[in-house]
Amino acid sequence: MTTKIEKVLFTGKTHTTVAHREGASRNDHGRLDIKLSAPRGGVANSELQFDATLPHPTAEQLFAGAWSACYIAAIGLVAQQRKVVLPKDLAVEIEVDLGMTGNAYFIQARFNVRFPGVPHDVAEAIAKEAHEICPYSKATHGNIDVALNVIAD
Repeated sequence: MTTKIEKVLFTGKTHTTVAHREGASRNDHGRLDIKLSAPRGGVANSELQFDATLPHPTAEQLFAGAWSACYIAAIGLVAQQRKVVLPKDLAVEIEVDLGMTGNAYFIQARFNVRFPGVPHDVAEAIAKEAHEICPYSKATHGNIDVALNVIAD
């Protein structure tokens, strides 16, 4: 059972994209800049490189960056299984909030998944199925509030 956050103390945000050879995950404060690499022909991430991380990113930014890398790889896997060609400008934006309810601390997350040029029903089905197979989504399922917003053209 998840608990609703009454007061947000901090939000870690990331914007993750993927390309044929390299993707990137960046947060809005410029403290997190992770280069993502994928094996040829897929979007699964084989390694993460941390560059220019001063000042150090927060735990919420790191969690959002790691989750978005895993989730965008899951989107690629689901799309491949469904034989859907993903747009080159596919993007996942994740915001992870640290907040309080009473005297207890909690986290929650919001996803904005952008599928330009993909029919909304197809994009939504891929996004939801990706949450079912993404290990980070599985780990948080039922433990934190997660809102999913799919944006397609």
